[in-house]
Amino acid sequence: MSESPSFRPIAFVTGAESGIGAACAGALAAAGHDVAVLYFHDIDAANSTVAVVTAAGGRAVAVRADVADEGAVEAAFDKVIGALGVPTVLVNSAGLNQSGVTVADMTLAQWQRLIGSDLTGPFLTSRRFVRERVKAGGPGCIINISSIHAEDVRVGAADYCSAKGGLKKLTETMALECAGAGITVNAIAPGMILTPMNAKAQADAAYRAMLEAAIPVKRAGTAEEVAALAVYLASPAATYITGTTVTIDGGLSLVLAQGA
Repeated sequence: MSESPSFRPIAFVTGAESGIGAACAGALAAAGHDVAVLYFHDIDAANSTVAVVTAAGGRAVAVRADVADEGAVEAAFDKVIGALGVPTVLVNSAGLNQSGVTVADMTLAQWQRLIGSDLTGPFLTSRRFVRERVKAGGPGCIINISSIHAEDVRVGAADYCSAKGGLKKLTETMALECAGAGITVNAIAPGMILTPMNAKAQADAAYRAMLEAAIPVKRAGTAEEVAALAVYLASPAATYITGTTVTIDGGLSLVLAQGA
């Protein structure tokens, strides 16, 4: 049975204790969603996100899970459904940054760690989300937080770039598979965003200025800007958008061939 028109949308946001995930949770709450705050490392930070959601008038629950663990993902969905209901929006934001290790020196454990968090995690959460949306009989929306490095590679980032490249294809494949069920599947590809993943740029003004000089708009982006895009993709205005990756990088990915 599909939900009634008055049903409040429910967002399931992974990596919601900090950075882009936390910003998405807050922005979706401000847009009228209840929010499941999925976290792994920091319960205090997760509770801070919960407080933001409730201050915006939404219900919230914090659930700890390793997104690369099938059993943990299944248990997390069970808890969220019991506390809030079946999610209508899934934001896959949990992930790790590049290792900085070349392929020749990379251990299998490091490779599997990145693939697990940044690719297997979205697969596991998306699979359960789609199953629940089909049973509910209503539409849904999946938003995968990818990276410009799904296309534009960096030395020492084979683990990260491969995971994000795979996430792009997972997004596109699921968009085709889920279109008939009314579920849209899109990705957001940020460039330089000031989050804990860019802690050095946040703490070192000179280093940040050096990086920003390469960006056409001459500044880094914010997690809130990425979150605003996620809110749009989750809105009724975006139901004809599926299978695409929206880049938000201040033009950075356009300058690779300049100056040669």
